[in-house]
Amino acid sequence: MSIKTAEFVSPGHPDKICDFIADSILDAYLAEDKQSRVAVEVMGGHGLITINGEVTSRATPDLEALVKSIVGESFEVSVKLSRQSESIARGVDTGGAGDQGVMRGYATVDTESMMPREYELAQKLCRKIYEKYPYDGKVQVTLDGDKIKVVVASFQNTKNDELLSLVKKVIKSKEYLINPAGEWMIGGFEADTGLSGRKIVVDNYGPEIPVGGGSFSGKDYTKVDRSGAYIARKIAVDLVKAGKAKEVFVKLAYAIGRPFPVMAVAVLDGKEIPVEGYDLTPMGIKNMLNLDNIKFAETAKWGHFGHKDFPWES
Repeated sequence: MSIKTAEFVSPGHPDKICDFIADSILDAYLAEDKQSRVAVEVMGGHGLITINGEVTSRATPDLEALVKSIVGESFEVSVKLSRQSESIARGVDTGGAGDQGVMRGYATVDTESMMPREYELAQKLCRKIYEKYPYDGKVQVTLDGDKIKVVVASFQNTKNDELLSLVKKVIKSKEYLINPAGEWMIGGFEADTGLSGRKIVVDNYGPEIPVGGGSFSGKDYTKVDRSGAYIARKIAVDLVKAGKAKEVFVKLAYAIGRPFPVMAVAVLDGKEIPVEGYDLTPMGIKNMLNLDNIKFAETAKWGHFGHKDFPWES
């Protein structure tokens, strides 16, 4: 038996609001200029949204208006953006990766979504709660082998008995911890600050599966932190669907300015093999996954993997 725990956070969590803003900014640039290079970070809280980073684009979206359409007119919006460094751009201009880094992909036969079971349960529970209570919130699910041991749910603007009743309808557990610090009405940017890219484990597969370390939101496809992680998931899904293994880990690594990965291997039920048959250059990934037509803000809400409407899942 093994004990595993995964958490999930709602789209109303401050970090996820910042992810959504960052990807909405990316979408706005790409809508006007598909060649836009975007790497933006967003911090928010207590009436202020700060946008910082680098953008090279022919597009000129009204970022202040965009942000206020998401968080409200009362927020101050500070924007500090510069063009992409020429030192980085010269490597990307020739088709190379926009940075070095390690990316991981994963798939398993344990669930229909090919995601870890503890992660899938936490994600499903959080989504069900958010449908009724669209506020800041977190859930956590602990498994002991095949049995659900503990479920934690902390959601803004909920009554303990009502939240417990809803949680029990979604998931059966030995123990429930509902708003364990007490009911709370102040949440989101009123209670806390948020930062884009801070929920890396939630965005991937949960804490039981290794992650490469790079965040996704606010980055265009040339940043292999994002596109490399997407193709790594695609490769893992393909291998599981083909019946090659019950569990697949994919490992990629890139060097800045170089188009091809310096590492591309898959681990099938513990056996390592080279990844073959995929164009793993940034441009090849973009074309294979049709990233020109993705609304990246949608990926910021409920995790980047395990959703059938994303092309790296099919």
